[in-house]
Parts: sequence; C-alpha cells; structure tokens
Amino acid sequence: MKTLFVSYRVNDLDRSLAFYTALGYAQLGRAEPGDGSRLVILAFPGEAAASLELVHRPAGGSVDVGSGFDHLAIQVDDLAATLGRLTAAGLKPGPAQYPGGSDGPKTSWLTDPDGYRIELVQWPPEHPGGITAEDFA
Repeated sequence: MKTLFVSYRVNDLDRSLAFYTALGYAQLGRAEPGDGSRLVILAFPGEAAASLELVHRPAGGSVDVGSGFDHLAIQVDDLAATLGRLTAAGLKPGPAQYPGGSDGPKTSWLTDPDGYRIELVQWPPEHPGGITAEDFA
C-alpha cells in the first residue's frame, strides 16, 4: 500500500487554487461530481502523480479546520529561496526555524486561506528526503 494524496475541503476553490498555485503546485485535472461540488487535483512539477486534492462541497457547509488535522509537510530544496519566492507571490510564510539545531532541518510555516497549516522543510545536504526509521534510531 501507499498514500496517494491528501484531500482538503475548502470554502472557496478559486482562492485556494490561487494559493496552492503560488506555493508551486500545478493543476492536473478538475471534476464536477454533482450537487455543486467541484474538485481540483494538484501535483508539484516533477511529481509522477497527484499529491493534493482541493474539494469545494457547498452542500457540506463551511470548512472547520479544527477537526484534528495538524499540518501538511512539504520538502523544499532551498528554504531561503522558497521563502523569497512565496513572499514575492503575496503569501506570508513565517521565518526560518532550526528545530534540530544548526545542523538539522530548516523549517518555516504558513497557513492557507482556510486555516490549514503547512510546514516547509529543507533537509541537511546529507539527509535523504523524507523522514525514515533511521531518524528515530
């Protein structure tokens, strides 16, 4: 088994799509399954398959982010350059942080239009992408 993608319910699909496009995602496809619902499937350039789905379901009422979801983590190659690009695009990422000390990963946080938190992570050069069991050894 493997995780296919994360799906977020959003209050305003166009506003959320503009945010995630500015973040760097590209649209793979759209669907309108009925009842006024619309969804957009996204991936980062270079990803072989979808990694995020935005779903607007007006009949379901407003989105309540306080349902237990914590955050989405996104790996970046160069955090400083990413923060500069996002700021220039009108997004508001937080400052770089060093949760593992100066030799650990660099991180920054931002929040999407519906209140979903996003963690941007730059791994140290010698670290493989993603968290593995070896990170807990």
